[in-house]
Parts: sequence; structure tokens; C-alpha cells
Amino acid sequence: MKHTIYFVRHGETDWNHAGRFQGQVEIPLNERGRGQARRNGRALKDHLPSLDLPFLASPMLRTSETMELLRGELGLPPKDYATDDRLKEISFGKFEGLTSAEIDEQHPDLATERNKDKFSFAPPDGESYAMLTERVRGIIEEIDGDIVIVAHGGVSRAVRGILHNLSGSEVVALPTPQDQVMKFIDGRVVLI
Repeated sequence: MKHTIYFVRHGETDWNHAGRFQGQVEIPLNERGRGQARRNGRALKDHLPSLDLPFLASPMLRTSETMELLRGELGLPPKDYATDDRLKEISFGKFEGLTSAEIDEQHPDLATERNKDKFSFAPPDGESYAMLTERVRGIIEEIDGDIVIVAHGGVSRAVRGILHNLSGSEVVALPTPQDQVMKFIDGRVVLI
């Protein structure tokens, strides 16, 4: 890809802090998450070549809140950005709201199946990382210039998998920082 993608994961929520699978449940940022969003806005201020580029976000509450705080730090109108449903977090279906320990306890057979292949496993009423990757691929293929994207941890894994041609096992093992901006440029990722 010849364009630069500035990717920001939403700031922390109480469910992130507790280790709960959020998926597509609407959870607001906590105070630490609001600070992370502001920090990422300040980091972008020092690295964006121009503020005249598209800003795109998942339409979910935590990403909208992050985008608006980030844009405020850049001195831009907070609500002047586009959203795309394809950037929503992976749906964890029946697992949403649970911790890994609770999944192991309440759904041991499903937990065993998930642990065998986290990339291809889809929880009941949910999505697999393979499905998420195909959903996100359309967005990546449509990018025709530098862009700022605010989305989710699962989406960041899918983006890195697509851009770096990673295996499924590599994708699900990727870290998903909330206090750094991932700058995808020249086939590599730089954390800022």
C-alpha cells in the first residue's frame, strides 16, 4: 500500500479493564480511556503531514468518543468525520460480557474449540477473525490516500493481517495498544 494509515484503537473502557469480551456491546470510555484518546490526538498532531485528510471511525460509542476527543486535541470540529459499519468490532456473540475464565467455566467445550483455532472459531451468534478480516478487507482496498482510522482491537489485528499477509495464528496473537497510534507506512508499522 502506498498510502499511510494512522490507526487508533479506542481508549480503555471498564470492560477492557476487567478483561471482558466487549464485541459489539456499547460501552463508554472510562477516565483512563479518555486520557488515552487525548494522548493519541496530541501524538497525531506531531506526525500528520496535514489535517486535511479523511477521518473514519467505527460508529460504535467508544470509537466515536475516542475520535471526538482526538479531533478536539487536533483543533478540529469533533463531530466532522465519517463512520463505516465495516469497522465495528468483531462480534463475540454469546461470549460478550464474559471474561476468558468465565468462558472456560460456562462453556468448556466451546472454549476448547476456540483455543484450537482462534482465527477460524466463531462463537454462537458471533464472528470469527476470518470473517472480520473479510469484512475489513473492503475498507483497506478502498483507501486511496492517507487516512486516520479509529476502530477496535480486533479490527487492528485484521488490518495488520491484511497489510502484512500474516497467518491466522499470528493475527490473533497481535497486541492491541490503546495508548499508541499505529502508523502503517511502506509495508511496516510504526508506533507513535
